[in-house]
Amino acid sequence: MRGSLAGTVVLVAAAALPAAAADLESKARRLHERAIVVDTHIDAPYALEKKWADVGGRGATEHFDIPRALEGGLTAPFFAIYVPKSYAEAGGAAREALDLIDLVQRVVRAHADRLVAATSVAEIRQAKRDGRIAVLMGIEGGHAIEDSLGALREFHRLGVRYMTLTHTNTNHWADSSGTFYLPDFNPADFQVHHGLSDFGRAVVREMNRIGMMVDVSHVSDETIDDALETSRAPLFASHSSCRALCDIPRNLTDDQIKRIAAKGGVVMINVSSYFIDPKVVDADRAERQKLVPDYLKIKQDLAGDPKKRDEAIGKLFDTLTRHRSVWTRVVDHIEHVIQVAGPGAVGLGTDFDGIQDPPEGLEDVSKLPAITLELLRRGYSEDVVRGVLGENFLRFFARVEEVSRGLADEPPSIATLQPGAN
Repeated sequence: MRGSLAGTVVLVAAAALPAAAADLESKARRLHERAIVVDTHIDAPYALEKKWADVGGRGATEHFDIPRALEGGLTAPFFAIYVPKSYAEAGGAAREALDLIDLVQRVVRAHADRLVAATSVAEIRQAKRDGRIAVLMGIEGGHAIEDSLGALREFHRLGVRYMTLTHTNTNHWADSSGTFYLPDFNPADFQVHHGLSDFGRAVVREMNRIGMMVDVSHVSDETIDDALETSRAPLFASHSSCRALCDIPRNLTDDQIKRIAAKGGVVMINVSSYFIDPKVVDADRAERQKLVPDYLKIKQDLAGDPKKRDEAIGKLFDTLTRHRSVWTRVVDHIEHVIQVAGPGAVGLGTDFDGIQDPPEGLEDVSKLPAITLELLRRGYSEDVVRGVLGENFLRFFARVEEVSRGLADEPPSIATLQPGAN
């Protein structure tokens, strides 16, 4: 009798497991469909500039198109206006930014039934109500403004709503975390200003005034310190993960995460396998060492042509095996931010189309619902999950808008970069 009862209990439990999993999946699907899902960094514009395709068709870029965005429940992607560091050396950075902004505007106009240009929290929420995808823009690389606050203001008027203060290059007013992925990386080479210069502080204050979000992804630790001290509005990292889990300079320390959150900012998690898994970092570094002689020869032979040099280096390293982590590591990073700074401090900044190593199971924007399901599976409430998907970012963005309104009577800055000044 006891054996029979035990067998019955086992059978009932086994039957209940699939039912419980199905219930959780159904709950996750409903939650994801109703939520506002924000991704603060997608490099589709640069991918489309290199190889044009209609985003209305599947496979337009490696990681983004309208069909996959709809499958992924994506409400508001920020298209990165990415200006490679070679433009800081060769010139033409602002023109490249303008060309990419024009590209984004053309894409949106071509698909007005599905896409809508947005520049505010209110417009994102309206797009969700209308069943359309709100497309926003953020400049990646402060050299795009060519040291001009006038250019900064014009980019804002064109719809740009955040700027990453540096890319992998230290510019004339802010230090970068550098080219951390290259075999001859030396952090000292990027410590020119030891954070922000006086003009860099003026850039941050002007961004506060006009309502442009300050993005500290790619910047040095000292620049983060100065930006936190200078900014009158909260700031954020548009596509960075946690250094405690994967120790690379582009990721944030626990202390930085806490201070960004304490000021009302958010950390948007990058899904690159290199950003989330130290095993991938170690494997990649070992392979890159094999190419050092070829790499150094390219640097020497093409020293006078930054664009060709960087293209050749990119092609060289494209020959390497792309090591990939598992997608649940992304949720580990989300969970780490929650543990360090609270559930309101984290969101999604995938870096899709700017990475070549998305984790297995999170290959493109269509896979975003997996994050919702996994967070629920780990026991997080629906409110917390909605926060991660987009509400945390919207709360931060709204605060940036509020600070800007409070500075409406402040005149535009006339600060200029002084030659030779740090």
